[in-house]
Amino acid sequence: MDSESFQLDSESLWAWLVNLLSQNSEGLSDKVRFFIPTVDLDCNNEAPDPEVIRQQLNMLYAQGPATWKTFIHCVCMECDVPLELEVSLLSIWGQEDEFSRHPGAGEESCPGPRLHHGVKRPTQSYGSSPRRKHSRKQQLELAKKYLELLKTSAQQYHGECWGAGHTLASPQAYIPPILQWSRDTAPLDTWEGVTGGDPEEAADVDVIIQDLFNFRTHKAPQVTVLLGKAGMGKTTLVRRLCWRWAHGQLDRFQAVFLFEFRQLNLITHLLTLPQLLFDLYLSPESDPDAVFQYLEENAHRVLLIFDGLDEVIHAGSVGVDNAGSALTLFSGLCRGTLLQGCWVMTTSRPGKLPSFVPTEAAMVYMWGFDGLRVEKYVSHFFSDLLMQELALAEMRANEHLRGICAVPALCKVACLCLRRLLSGSSTALPPTVTQLYLKMAETFSPNETLLAKSLLGLGKVALGGLDTGKVIFSVEDISPPVMAFGVVHSLLTSFCIRNHPEHQKIGYAFAHFSLQEFFAALYLMASDTVDKDTLTDYVTLNSRWVQRTKAKLGLSGQIPTFLSGLASHACRAFLCHLTEQDEAWVGSRQAVVVQVLRKLASRKLTGPKIIELSHCAAETQELELARFIAQSLPFQLSFHNFPLTRADLAAVANILEHRDVPIHLDFDGCPLEPHCPEALVGCGQVETLSFKSRKCGDAFAEALCRSLPTMGSLKILGLTRSKITARGISHLVQALPLCSQLEEVSLNDNQLKDPEVLSLVELLPCLPKLQKLDLSRNSFSVSTLLYMVKVAITCPTVRKLQVRESDLIFFLSLATETATKQSGAPDLQDKDGQKKEQSRSLEIRLQKCQLRVHDAEALVELFQKGPRLEEVNLSGNHLEDEGCRLVAEAVARLHIAQKLDLSDNKLSRTGVACVLRAVSTCGTLEELRVSLLTNTVVLTFAREPREQEGSHKRGAPLASFVSPVASEQSRSSPRVRLTHCGFLAKHMEGLSEALRASCQTHHLDHLDLSDNSLGDEGVAILAQLLPGLGFLQSLNLSRNGLSLDGVFGLIPCMSSLQWVFHFDVSLESDHILLRGAGTGRDALTGGCEPEFPAGAQLLESRQRHTSRSFRLQECHLEPLNFGCLCAALEKCPGPLEVQLSHTVLSSRSPFLLADIFNLCPRVQKVQLRSLCHAVLQFSSKEEQEGVCFGFPECSLRQEHMEPLCYALSRCKALSQLDLTDNRLGDGGLRCILGCLPQMPISGWLDLSHNSISQEGVLCLLETLPSCPGVCEVSVSLGSEQNFRVHFSKEEGARTTLRLRECSFSPEHVSRLASSLSQARRLTELSLTRCHLDLPQLTKLLSLVTQPAGFLGLRLEEPWLAHINLPALMEACAQASGCLTELGISEGQKQLWLRLEFPHQADNSEAMALRWDPASGASREWLVARSRRLAHCDPGTDHSLTRQLVETCARLQQLSLSQVNFSDDDDSRSRLLQYLLLCSCELKSFRLTSSHVSTESLAYLASGLGHCCHLEELDFSNNRLCEENIELLIGALQGTCRLKRLHLSHFPLEASSSLALLIQGLSHMTLLQHLCLRHNKIGDVGMQSLAAILPRLPGLRKLDLSWNNIGPAGGVQLAKSLTHCRCLEEITLGHNALGDPTALGLARRLPPQLRVLCLPFSHLGPEGALSLAQALEQCPHIEEVSLAENNLAGGVPHFCKRLPLLRQINLISCKIEDQAAKHLATNLMLCPGLEEVLLSWNLLGDEVAAELAQVLPQMGQLKKVDLEKNQITARGARLLAQGLVQGSCVPVIRLWKNPIPADVAQSLQSQEPRLDFAFFDQQPQAL
Repeated sequence: MDSESFQLDSESLWAWLVNLLSQNSEGLSDKVRFFIPTVDLDCNNEAPDPEVIRQQLNMLYAQGPATWKTFIHCVCMECDVPLELEVSLLSIWGQEDEFSRHPGAGEESCPGPRLHHGVKRPTQSYGSSPRRKHSRKQQLELAKKYLELLKTSAQQYHGECWGAGHTLASPQAYIPPILQWSRDTAPLDTWEGVTGGDPEEAADVDVIIQDLFNFRTHKAPQVTVLLGKAGMGKTTLVRRLCWRWAHGQLDRFQAVFLFEFRQLNLITHLLTLPQLLFDLYLSPESDPDAVFQYLEENAHRVLLIFDGLDEVIHAGSVGVDNAGSALTLFSGLCRGTLLQGCWVMTTSRPGKLPSFVPTEAAMVYMWGFDGLRVEKYVSHFFSDLLMQELALAEMRANEHLRGICAVPALCKVACLCLRRLLSGSSTALPPTVTQLYLKMAETFSPNETLLAKSLLGLGKVALGGLDTGKVIFSVEDISPPVMAFGVVHSLLTSFCIRNHPEHQKIGYAFAHFSLQEFFAALYLMASDTVDKDTLTDYVTLNSRWVQRTKAKLGLSGQIPTFLSGLASHACRAFLCHLTEQDEAWVGSRQAVVVQVLRKLASRKLTGPKIIELSHCAAETQELELARFIAQSLPFQLSFHNFPLTRADLAAVANILEHRDVPIHLDFDGCPLEPHCPEALVGCGQVETLSFKSRKCGDAFAEALCRSLPTMGSLKILGLTRSKITARGISHLVQALPLCSQLEEVSLNDNQLKDPEVLSLVELLPCLPKLQKLDLSRNSFSVSTLLYMVKVAITCPTVRKLQVRESDLIFFLSLATETATKQSGAPDLQDKDGQKKEQSRSLEIRLQKCQLRVHDAEALVELFQKGPRLEEVNLSGNHLEDEGCRLVAEAVARLHIAQKLDLSDNKLSRTGVACVLRAVSTCGTLEELRVSLLTNTVVLTFAREPREQEGSHKRGAPLASFVSPVASEQSRSSPRVRLTHCGFLAKHMEGLSEALRASCQTHHLDHLDLSDNSLGDEGVAILAQLLPGLGFLQSLNLSRNGLSLDGVFGLIPCMSSLQWVFHFDVSLESDHILLRGAGTGRDALTGGCEPEFPAGAQLLESRQRHTSRSFRLQECHLEPLNFGCLCAALEKCPGPLEVQLSHTVLSSRSPFLLADIFNLCPRVQKVQLRSLCHAVLQFSSKEEQEGVCFGFPECSLRQEHMEPLCYALSRCKALSQLDLTDNRLGDGGLRCILGCLPQMPISGWLDLSHNSISQEGVLCLLETLPSCPGVCEVSVSLGSEQNFRVHFSKEEGARTTLRLRECSFSPEHVSRLASSLSQARRLTELSLTRCHLDLPQLTKLLSLVTQPAGFLGLRLEEPWLAHINLPALMEACAQASGCLTELGISEGQKQLWLRLEFPHQADNSEAMALRWDPASGASREWLVARSRRLAHCDPGTDHSLTRQLVETCARLQQLSLSQVNFSDDDDSRSRLLQYLLLCSCELKSFRLTSSHVSTESLAYLASGLGHCCHLEELDFSNNRLCEENIELLIGALQGTCRLKRLHLSHFPLEASSSLALLIQGLSHMTLLQHLCLRHNKIGDVGMQSLAAILPRLPGLRKLDLSWNNIGPAGGVQLAKSLTHCRCLEEITLGHNALGDPTALGLARRLPPQLRVLCLPFSHLGPEGALSLAQALEQCPHIEEVSLAENNLAGGVPHFCKRLPLLRQINLISCKIEDQAAKHLATNLMLCPGLEEVLLSWNLLGDEVAAELAQVLPQMGQLKKVDLEKNQITARGARLLAQGLVQGSCVPVIRLWKNPIPADVAQSLQSQEPRLDFAFFDQQPQAL
């Protein structure tokens, strides 16, 4: 187009455009303000002036082609422009090269825009010219002008912005949001921290803004942070604040500056504070230095507002001259380093704030609109009254819509949709936020193509900005059509950006941030350029708990929510039109979003992410997704430290509607919107609801009360630290009675006072299921406290009132389901009421409540009217002596069941006696514990008889074994502990009066006066008073400053007072304790209570079982004192044990103690160790037994022996003498041996560890003939150093000699043999590792002779591991006597020989004759036998052969263990054959655990074939093949005299071997013991064996364990036992026998049975019970083992007496308490029982109680094994009590029971027989 035609066309279009816009001049002015934010238009023209319109068009045209083109697009969209004219406008003015030829483009007559003062460009930058000095007056004038200019600028800019950009018509139409202040920074009068009032009144807006700053105190925070979600109106509020200030509302501020961080992000260079204020905001007309100086001097009247702290992009940076980035300047202002004293305000979304924001900054939360504000907004939006009424009616009816409108930004969108609905353009309102936005978008243009392009264009711009952190766009970032679309529909806003004093530009942004996120989500869902993987990347859950490394929040927080909303089926049609795709394409993208949400729901999420997920699920409208999320939520759902709105809670409640099980909601530290609890209306899945936040308040409580009655499953309600006052409580008091299902209510740490506390307490009868009411950390007076006590007493459901300082808690029990009817007989009602009152118990704890004497009187009066009191705790008050006395005197009338605590009430020493007298009338007092040092005064009571009967009924048999006498004594024998009271001797008179008064009603049990200052004098006075106090169990006088003389003064009490059995003294630790029988040493140390109360009724029985003891520790005892002590103790009756430990004695003490028998004839035992530990035992006068003396570790030498032995020789009843660990040596030994004839020792002499050598041993052996009483000598010269000699009183007692590691040399052998030959009574000699080789053994055997009798020799030497059998037999052939027993074990390196020494007249022929007296040709037999032996030549000469014949002719037992018979050397095998052939009297042959080759076995079988007199044969544990087994069994065919056959681990799986064995067994009619363990014979073999058992009538022992026998074989075995009537032992364990076998055995058990072992036999309850019944017919039974069977519910028990039963083994049988009760009780039918093994079962305290009952009656019991059961500490205590009653059980095993380690240690210290260790700690007998 040429220039002339263009000029012509453009002029006509210009004129047409002016004419068109004259009809809508207001719209043109709005566009000018949008594209040129700095323009100042005159809006007062009443009629549009074409010239003004032309000027405005010129201003738009002057902005450049992009702005003008966008404006033309706006005109085409808004105005009714013909199509051809629209094409002309866009074609002519849409090209940049033709833009400059506009006819009016360069005319100078066109007036320029009038700029705002606030954005007026300065002529120079701050700091560009030197400072000028001004007078004070000039400075004030300049500052005044600048402040007026600042206010004028704010009026114009914010006023026009408000009028043009705001939906409402005027600033007065602004609807204030809900604001809430944090607890630490709340202003003084702001309606409890939450703004309220009627939003209709405009004054409320000013109040809200005014209350953002607290001017009433100088200590108020200068920094205010306004927190709110996107769209809540933060920016609108700060602009409103500036507008109000500009109109004089905030006169406290002279200057207000408003900055937006989204604009400051564009400033990349460093700034100073003056540059920020003047270059980027508003410049003074002149001299900025003077103005800034004035601002510094008046900083307390300067307010700087920074909007959008969460949008900061650039980090802080610092330059020279205090220059820095915008964030750095903001940090300096907050910290007070810049413009000190100024006020700073900033807005931000909730999240982590930068560290430079002061912790004391005022935090203000913005919650948006409540219902009234929403209605106000709607009223202003609709100007037409009819439409207004319809809109309000729709809003009030739609709960969900009101929830959406709580966000002010969404309220406008909702009103737009509502207007379309009311006008008939729409059928219904959208249910979600996303659909609300879509419905708004549908109204933008009827042209679907234009709409799609515009929406996607805006979406692309929005997404690009979010991805790059951009929220401000330039005109180049947005295409003109898209820009025009946004301008026309108010989707975009514009503003001037000044990033330099001489440079400014126009920026564009979305109307609010959520709008940008919506368009970004729409583009992600609808654009085909975004693939599904990219789409899923945006579906994330952004936690509001920002990471510590982050300083700001992300910009895409709501994109996942909008994507979820677009994934709804309701949006599919819109998306199909928008994308021009089919439903399958759109549906697949929607499904991707839902799938990602489902995957997120399956993870463990934090509270903020659960909130976001709930919003997303609500937007999708997918019921399956909501149901899946609801079921995936944890049982305890916690939300901590992030703000929550009503919409958040509504989203969670919407999810919970789809949950099947209850849930617990916990909100801790979360800022909550005051009306958010309304979202929980009807939420029936919540079982626990807990709020802990200072930001709740009364408005929150009021909203919550509207929801509580509708939450039918709610059981626990908590409002802790919620700042609830009387206003909130008034609503709660009305709502709580409607919640009858509540079980726990907590209003801890609120602002309640007396009226509120009382109103809540009065609700207790209205809540029948309430179990706890917590009103702690509130304010209440003493009078209110007394009223609460009255309520607790009168309310039948209260069981405990706990008050401690600020703690106040009611504990309640469930109300009874049935109540007494009002009608009927009044007498019956009274009786029922009294019965119910008696059954009810109440616990009152009033600690540290400032109670005084008059309050004690009131309390006593209240307590008397109430039910039985379980416990009363009045500690920490101010009752003093009088108050404590009043309460103590009332104890007898109050019926307190357990404890009364009066500690820390300023009780004096005089008050102690008063309290003691006052409680003397109380018959149930169990203990009085007073300590003035620790301010402790505690009274413990025993249960009354009726209560004890009830407890017996409920808890029997746990206490049933306590005797009635003991129970009676426990009720009437209190313990008095008066410790740390400072009592002196002078106080004893008054104290004794109080004690005597107490004893008049009931005798004392324990008296503890420890930690006082009585001294010797006071104790002496007390000793005189003790007879008047009755029978005590203990008296503790520790730490009273007693000396040794004072202790001696107490010793007569052991004889004068019948109850004193134990006297423990430790002078160094000042421990003095007198105890009765059956009382632990720590009875008064605060440990466990004594098991059995003392009393006169039990004294006689305890004297029979308990000996007295006197223990003296840690003192220096001179000989004179020692004599006095012994003389005093001699007078004590009955058995007495004296222990002197850690007591320094003189060196003459051993001789004094050796001669003590003359001083104290009743001495039974004397032991002195290391001259500092001594034990003396006195017997009763009736008893006279041997005396035991011991002086170990006393450094005794040879020279001490003669006087010591002389003193001991005067004791005619010497039994034992212990001289171990001294320095006697061989000389001392000789001296003792020389004195032995004068010392008739009847027990033993121990000289271990005395450096005795081989010479001493030989000396002892040489002395043996002169010591007729010696029966055993045991010596070890190795590391053990044992040297012990045992004596016997029997005449002709045989002697055993055991020598170990004596290292005899060859020259010692002759002396040894000579000594042994002289010891005529020697029967056994044991030489262990004494360095005796084969030659020495040969010499010893040849030299030792005896006139007659037997001598056994046991030798253990290393060389026996590889024995030369021929050489050994040659040595045996040299023996003087005949060999009768020979045993060899190479594995154990042992040799056993037994020699018989015949009379000298005996010869070999006589031996032959004696072997077979029936033979008529003995000589011929001997010759024939010699010839047979010659053919079996073992490689020796004939002389050795003859010697072997003579030596082994009497051999009766041959035992070989772990001997190797291999083919490499057949000499052993031949020799064994030779021995068998020459042993004509051999009766027992054992070859066990050996390796025998086939060839060797042939020799063995050949030899055994000639042993016709064998009675015992043992081939156990040998490694033989099947062929060898058959060969060996074949050799047994002729052994018809066998009585014992052992073939354990003898593989008999082969049918041929087993058949051959069974055939041989059928001929062994004399067999008595058959052992076939571990042979796997199975059912078939068992049936064959059972067939021949009737042929063995003399069988006594049968062992078939571990043989794979099942029920089939077991039943056959049981049938065959009918004919074995002599059977005494049956061992069938580890076979799968089952109950059929058990039932068969039960019918056929032989009457002579002694042992029945069936462990791990697959028995059940039926089989076990049948066997138990059958065993009652076996009176000789001694041992029963049914271990490792499943006997649950069928534990065997006996009804008849089994006097010989010694052991019951029921280990690991799954036995429970109820099943084992009868067994424990019936143990008394087995008086000979020694072991009860019940470990690894399920036994509990009930069985422990039953066992404790029977323990004292089991005199022979040695072990009770209860390991790995379920016995608790209570059961262990019961067992300990059973032991104390007189049981002689050495050990009860309790390892691996659920008993705490400290309890186990305490119990074991009191009763060592309780063993809790893994290893058995039972002491071994000497």
